[in-house]
Amino acid sequence: MTARIIDGKATAAALRQDVAKAVETLKADHGVTPGLAVVLVGEDPASAVYVRNKGKQTVEAGMNSYEHRLDAATSEEELLDLVRKLNADPAVNGILVQLPLPAQIDSAAVIATIDPAKDVDGFHVINAGRLATGLPALVPCTPVGCVILARQVHADLTGMEAIVVGRSNIVGKPVAQLLLNENCTVTIAHSRTRDLAGVCRRADLLIAAVGRPEMIRGNWIKPGATVIDVGINRVPKDDGKTRLVGDVAYDEALKVAGAITPVPGGVGPMTIACLLRNTVEAACRQNGIEPIL
Repeated sequence: MTARIIDGKATAAALRQDVAKAVETLKADHGVTPGLAVVLVGEDPASAVYVRNKGKQTVEAGMNSYEHRLDAATSEEELLDLVRKLNADPAVNGILVQLPLPAQIDSAAVIATIDPAKDVDGFHVINAGRLATGLPALVPCTPVGCVILARQVHADLTGMEAIVVGRSNIVGKPVAQLLLNENCTVTIAHSRTRDLAGVCRRADLLIAAVGRPEMIRGNWIKPGATVIDVGINRVPKDDGKTRLVGDVAYDEALKVAGAITPVPGGVGPMTIACLLRNTVEAACRQNGIEPIL
């Protein structure tokens, strides 16, 4: 058996089309153009590429993009002042401060300062709490993307045993909450779980978000299970260059799983698409408009 490949690129492209249609509707029916502000502090190359892609896709979806690039020596108070200005700007519906931040800036303080209504990353404690208690919330983008990709294979996730490997506030915890909302039976496991391999073998749906290259082996996977690999790890090749791998040993898993996301081309493309969706959702809420996505 060879697993079905879950195409994150195609799914993300379809979602971006839906976002663009929703933006057209907001403009035509309500005179609202959603705006996303992205703040980059410093010159981290990977972050710079990511911010550039976010800006490009925001404009392609018909939204306004506001980029703020600050020097690596920017103080925490300078960044917080900018965030407060963006909070007060009615043209800005979503605010994203690109992580990681330089050492002199406390990222928790920055996240806490972002208006929860504009927190399109879904990291503010108010949004985390609303998600945990089943209230409407802006939800972290990668977890939302994971659930959308799982639904590409299973129209209904009800009753599935879902194992989430990873307990971060960015992916592990929120994706577990989303899967509970989908009526899955959810276990959060991690690198210190006893008999992690045995726990993984129970999964009908396995979400790998532990941040360790190819940690989850093929024989850890239940035959026919759906595997969503969140990991993006750069590892060396024999020629001195590097390649990207996930948290799952892909070639091994391909022979066992029923469906699996590749790395790259799986969860990664979904993150920006879900960010755009969150921005539209935020714009609707801020303007008293019923959700249109």
